[in-house]
Formats: sequence, structure tokens, C-alpha cells
Amino acid sequence: MSVSPVEKSPYPYLLSPLRVGQQVLRNRVVMGSMHTRLEYGENAVSRQAAFFGERAGGGVALIITGGVAPNWNGRIEEGARTLEREDQLDEHRPVVAAVHAYGGKILLQILHTGAYAKHGDIVGISDIRSPINSRAPRPLTAAEIEATIEDFVRCSALAVQAGYDGVEFMGSEGYFLNQCVTTRMNNRTDEWGGSLQKRIRIPVDIVRHARARIGPQPIISYRMSATDLVEGGQTGGEIDTLARALEAAGADMLSVGVGWHESVVPTIAYMAPRGAFIFAASRLKAVVRIPVVGSNRINMPQVAEEILARGEVDLVSLARPLLADPCFVNKSAAGRAAEINTCIACNQACLDYIFANKTASCLVNPRACRETRFPLTPGRVSRRIAVVGAGPAGLSVAVNAALRGHRVTLYEASGEIGGQINLALRIPGKTEFGEMLRYYRTQLELHRVDVRLNTAVSAEQLLRDRYDAVVVATGTLPRTPDIPGIDHPSTVSYLDVLTGRVDVGRRVAIIGTGGIGYDVACFLTAPRDVPDTIDAYLDTWGVDPTIAIPGGIRAPTVHTTPRAVTMFQRSAGRPGERLGKSTGWIHRIELRRRGVKALAGCTYRRIDDEGLHYAIDGRDHLMPVDRVVICAGQEPNGAMASTLAQAGCEVHLIGGARVAAELDAVRATEDGFHLAYEF
Repeated sequence: MSVSPVEKSPYPYLLSPLRVGQQVLRNRVVMGSMHTRLEYGENAVSRQAAFFGERAGGGVALIITGGVAPNWNGRIEEGARTLEREDQLDEHRPVVAAVHAYGGKILLQILHTGAYAKHGDIVGISDIRSPINSRAPRPLTAAEIEATIEDFVRCSALAVQAGYDGVEFMGSEGYFLNQCVTTRMNNRTDEWGGSLQKRIRIPVDIVRHARARIGPQPIISYRMSATDLVEGGQTGGEIDTLARALEAAGADMLSVGVGWHESVVPTIAYMAPRGAFIFAASRLKAVVRIPVVGSNRINMPQVAEEILARGEVDLVSLARPLLADPCFVNKSAAGRAAEINTCIACNQACLDYIFANKTASCLVNPRACRETRFPLTPGRVSRRIAVVGAGPAGLSVAVNAALRGHRVTLYEASGEIGGQINLALRIPGKTEFGEMLRYYRTQLELHRVDVRLNTAVSAEQLLRDRYDAVVVATGTLPRTPDIPGIDHPSTVSYLDVLTGRVDVGRRVAIIGTGGIGYDVACFLTAPRDVPDTIDAYLDTWGVDPTIAIPGGIRAPTVHTTPRAVTMFQRSAGRPGERLGKSTGWIHRIELRRRGVKALAGCTYRRIDDEGLHYAIDGRDHLMPVDRVVICAGQEPNGAMASTLAQAGCEVHLIGGARVAAELDAVRATEDGFHLAYEF
């Protein structure tokens, strides 16, 4: 399907309309489905309506809801939504109306979790347990499979009755329909398993019967796995066969998913290059005539424009980028891409919050999924506010307070904004964090914040200037642990290492296995002479772009590293267990492949000319090293606040200056944002 660009547009391909089935989308941007947990708790319907409505108002052409189960067994967890009856439609109509009010279209995603379900009624295509679930599914009988197909079809009809513009069947990321089509999870020998034609029968029958039930007008999208990235997954040929069969059955659009949840290939985290998995969607586009939606790590309009201009896909799916900025499309259309609050793929407030059973949000946009709590309104009275420190917390409060009409002066002792973000930028794979600084620079200028760099302002000066309020966002200081010999010449701080002030040599001990320790280990062991390209990334993580091998995976290429690094921690737990759930496993795999060792339960005896002396289980050891890097946490750097408070000044302490357990950028930006709404 060819793309006709819009003339005199900053992104002519991205912003061009497209016919999907019998409906026309106003541009090529699809808001992909996300688990947000907005459907739980009080005022769930109004919160969802505000969330989706704001994205439609921001210019998105087509929105896909979070997954709704077609029956009780298919729900993802206790309390999750199903759509089985007409008396449930009022939960959906206000959401649909909110999107339609802004000219957007919306599909209900129908999701059966199968062997991924986190409840006691788990069922699957067979009895094979998912490796990420302690529960084994009860295999569905043939009669139950027929009933499940009907449940999908009935759910589709109910969705159309609720006003949705169509439905999307979730057949990707390892969920039930994806499980059905692979030998990895389908070991049946009856008419629903064995040959490929039998394995794909369930999804094809669902699409065929749904089309017959709802008629030609509503859109039917099928989200299919374009590469499974797990052993026992589909080959490229099998994926192509399924795609053609879905098209013939009546699907209007194929939305591409990549990888199962248990895959050990990072597909949506910041270390994955932008557009790294478009190759999988492009393969599908070559075998079907209906539109294909590309996804994964498309976070700026220029990335999307280039993919569309090359004809690799027909539409692009953005999920987390629309958490970060609901006005992504409108800003793109207005030539204001520099103002886009870009998703940095950190996963810290979206996926990690979901894993912790919290409502999703966004590190760079703490207002996401909290639109009704934080309406876009000005402050009651414009106030003069001083912010001390231009790290994540200070930037967040300065920009959001200025946005609400306050007059803000931002003081920063160094010559650049960003604080610890500038350290993150030195870590291989974290270049996306630079977008955060670009956004803040733009917003500081746009909202006329008085930025004073190279200014170590004193409490006395702030008091003399008589601000209405002072925000202390001065961050943290590295903590120095009580170890004999801690002042030995071989001992350095993580700041010394990441800023390049010292030569660490070839043998390094890292004390501390939190996020900083892992970042330093990644920094020190990054392979040399590996190009920063998509091909190199796929090679490093063992991805077969031809998908000739079932699952599209092969042995990863292991690169030599420049140093021998050992990490140490006092506690007896698993090293790295405090890392974010959605990215910690990536760092652990990465460092293990580089030969980095991590030792737990360590008692530090001393540091001397011989190296690091330590004990485990009472047995003494010596690690000869060139450097000992201290990554043992931080201390709050907020002493200024007490001086100001004692003088009667209204003072607020936020970010690391308030709590310094870890370098927590999520807490920092949330602190700043929430405080801006108190002014």
C-alpha cells in the first residue's frame, strides 16, 4: 500500500490520511495498547475518558485501548475487566465519546491472557506453563475452544454496540492467541494443534466470525507477533502464512508486536536503537495488501517519518511516547518537534509501576494517567519562586511552576542544567536521556524561566531577594562507607570515573550493586569498536532478522571487554535485585556476558596496596585491583533548607536533597511536578 505525502507539511508522510477498511484515519499515528491500571479504583471511567480524550485532542488518529478480556478465564488478574454483557457497556461509552469529541477513532483491544494469567482460573491452549508464571494452565477442551471463539466474537459485537470504531485482537507478545500458533505452547494433537493450519485456526476463525457478526464497517485490527524472539516460536514463513490467512478472513489491519514477555532480547528499553525492529513489520508488509502498523522504539516524528517514507510500514504505533506527550502529533504538525516531551524508554514509571500494581505514569511527564487530578489550570496567584539546583527535580518544578503562571528563577552552580542526567548520558545506551535535557531547555526558554548558570547562590542572597518561596533541589552527595583504607589512593568515587577524572586501569572492584554500581560497571566494560547500529545491536542480542530460525533468535555475539570488573555488596541478597524490574534483567545479562562477577554477603576488611580485602561467610579473601570504585549510595545535600526555614522563609525540599536512597529520577520529577501544583 503506497503512502501519499501531504504537501507543505513538516512530516508529509506521517501526517497524511489513510483508508483502513471502510474508514479513513486522519494521519498515520496509532496509540498502541498499554496496561495503565486506570480501570481500577474510584472514578475509573472518568479517568480513562480524560486520558484517552487528551491524546485524541493531541492529534492521534487511532487509539487502541488497554486489553479487555472476552471472558472470565481470559482476564489478566483478579479485578481485571471483561466485556461479556450489555450491562457493562456504560463503562465504555464515555471513553468512546471523549475520543470522538476530538475527531479521533478508538478500537477496543480484546485480550485473552491464557498461560500468562495471574489468577486461579488460568486456562491455556495446552498444559504448558509459561516460564514467567508459577501457575500451570488447565488445557481447554475442544468444546471450550469453540466457546472461547464465540466469546471473542460476542465481545466484538458488544464493543461496536458501545460505539467503538472496531476492535483489535491481541495475538502478540506471548498472550493466548500467540500461544495457540506456536509449538512452544501448543502441544495438542487434535484439530487445534499439530500442523500450522490447525495451530492458526483459532485466530483465523475469530477474525472470520467477528467480521460476519459486526459487518464490514467496523475496523478489525489483529496485533500479531512479527517475531517471537523465544525458542519454539514461529518462523518467518509461518508468520507470513498467518498474516495472509488473517487478511483473507477479514482483518483490515495488522498491528505488529515484537517478542514475548519472557524473551531475553530488549525490545522497548532505552538500549534498543530507535526503530530497531521495523524489519519484522516490513517483512509482513511485503506479503499482505492491508495496512501494517510498525512499532517499538519510535519516539520522535522524524524517526516515524523516515520509516514511512521508505515504505516499510503504513502506520506507526506509539504507546509510551504518548504517555510522555499527549500532544505529540499536534506539535509535530505545527513544526514544534523541539517542544515534544520525548519518551526516553526508561520504563521506570510505566512498566515498573505496573509490575508493582500501581497506576502507570511517566518519568518525564508525571501528569500522565493523572489528568483529572492535575488539570491544566494556572496557579491561584502568580508568585516569585526561586529554585536552587537544575537537576531533574529542579527542572521539573521550575518548568511546571512557570507553566502555571509563576515567575521562576532557577539557580545552578555548574555551567549546565541536568545534574545527574549528565552522568547518565555517559553510560553506553543511555543517549535517550539527552532528549530530557533538550525538552527542558526548550521549556525553560518558552516559559521565560530566569536561568542563572554558574551561580552558587547562598541562603543569605535568597533571603535578601525576598522570594515568595524557595525550592531546594540541590541533589545528593556520594556516601563514603566506613571501610579501613577508604582514603587509599586506589579508591575513587563513581563521580571520578564517570566524569573521566581518573584512569581506572584494567582490574576494578566496584563497592555497591545498586543502579549506580551497575551503570559504572556497564561504563567500564563497554566493548570497544562495536558500531552503534541496529545491525550490531541485533547481532549482540542474538536476533535473526530473517526469522529463518523458529522464534527468530540465534546465539548472541559476545564482544571482548577492556577490563576485569568485580562488584561487591554487603547484603546477602541477589546482586542487582533492587534494579527496575523491566530493565534490571537486561543489565544483569549484559554484565554476565562481559564476565563481570557480583559477590554478595561481603564484609569489607580494608583497602591497601595489595587491593581490596574482604570476607564472605567468615573466610578472608583478597582482590588485587588497580582501582576500587565507591558506589555505596548517596547522602541528601539539602542543608540550605534548614537555614532558610529558620529565617522564616517558605522553603520546600525535593528530589535527592529530600531523600537520597538511590538516584531516583522518577521521585525527583514527581516531587517537582507535585510541588508546582501546590503553588
